[in-house]
Amino acid sequence: MNLDAKFSALIGDNGIKVPGLGVIVFKDGREIYSTFLGRRRINPSKPMTRNTRFRVASVSKMFAVFGVMILVERGKINLDDDAGKYLGFELRNPNQPQKKITVRMLASHTSSLRDGKIYSIPPNFSVEEFFSPHGQFWENGAHFAPPTEKIGEYFTYSNLNYGLLGTIVERVTGRRFDLWQRENLFEPLDIRAEYLPGNLEPQDFEQLGTVYQKKNPDGVWDEFGAWFGKVDDYDVPPPKDTVRLQNPYAENFQAEYSLQDYHVGTNATIFSPQGGLRISFDELARALEMLMNGGNYHGRKILRRESLDEIFKTHWTFVGGNGQPYGGAILNYGLGTYFIDGTSSARVCRKHVVNLRGHTGVAFGLLSGMFYRPESNDGFVYMLNGEAIAEDDDPRSHGLFSANYIWEEKIMDAVLSMWN
Repeated sequence: MNLDAKFSALIGDNGIKVPGLGVIVFKDGREIYSTFLGRRRINPSKPMTRNTRFRVASVSKMFAVFGVMILVERGKINLDDDAGKYLGFELRNPNQPQKKITVRMLASHTSSLRDGKIYSIPPNFSVEEFFSPHGQFWENGAHFAPPTEKIGEYFTYSNLNYGLLGTIVERVTGRRFDLWQRENLFEPLDIRAEYLPGNLEPQDFEQLGTVYQKKNPDGVWDEFGAWFGKVDDYDVPPPKDTVRLQNPYAENFQAEYSLQDYHVGTNATIFSPQGGLRISFDELARALEMLMNGGNYHGRKILRRESLDEIFKTHWTFVGGNGQPYGGAILNYGLGTYFIDGTSSARVCRKHVVNLRGHTGVAFGLLSGMFYRPESNDGFVYMLNGEAIAEDDDPRSHGLFSANYIWEEKIMDAVLSMWN
């Protein structure tokens, strides 16, 4: 079966099929393949295109780290400083109070901080509310790991880490996180991405796609039922400078708020630095080009090679008992990135050994990825916008030869088989 046929076979309305998907593939620094299939919106029906953009989920973490590393290069942030130095309050795990929590630990998910049920809070609250027993979002200490999970050593994926990184960006720049990212990262990459859908330019909002699930408002899955828009199901643009909270573990806590009175440097969780970036296939490909070219994009230096080395360096490795490997899908972590060993349970190619660096994204029914092959100019990006069956709970969502989801396997195995 050729590549077009493999991807076309994923488009549909039940089982592991999806409303729409898109893929762009590079070999030796040159784009060699792209396809955009199905629908970015179901009602009214709108086709997937190269310029379609989605809330890209955890691939957003890579862009948050790019922004942080720009500030490291400018001497505004030191990765090994106490994060509380930048946040403006003491950040300590009460179960391990002697150990400082550094910026590096936030970016590598070794900080001992945990999401709890809510990790994106209204703009009138400070992120300090997560960590104080008197705080509105204390959740009985749910945001802290127990003493057996050592700070700086134990890995648990926590989106709250990235809300704090975004807040640190605001504190050291005096700019709103989304605006700083736009001016210092996106514009040099010729990217018009936004964290707030209402701030997209009209032509870009027109290309904004909806993320779907076959899960009704009562939480019941029916793969033969209707698709329900879970994210960005807009008939008209929301007002400019408004946010809708994004908490996958508490979907009922997603009200909309104006940023008119937001105080910069208090709470960047509103922008969802961990997953809330709205970006197109074409724009992801531009960021990928920057990575494959050592931090350069069309003659512009976006990041130093030393910064990329720090981002992709392994900061944590699973050795048993020192973290959560998520069934074997994440066996190491850098700064907003991880390494896929082509011989491990995290591999995404069935017949060939292919190593990769990058990040996946999974949220609300969207799956995404941006990866490149180390020591090469080979890479790819993809996004698909719906799940008819429940990830994890439905055995059909499990990979056939790896610890990844079946959708991730099918997309990436097809791409990597083309390289070999």
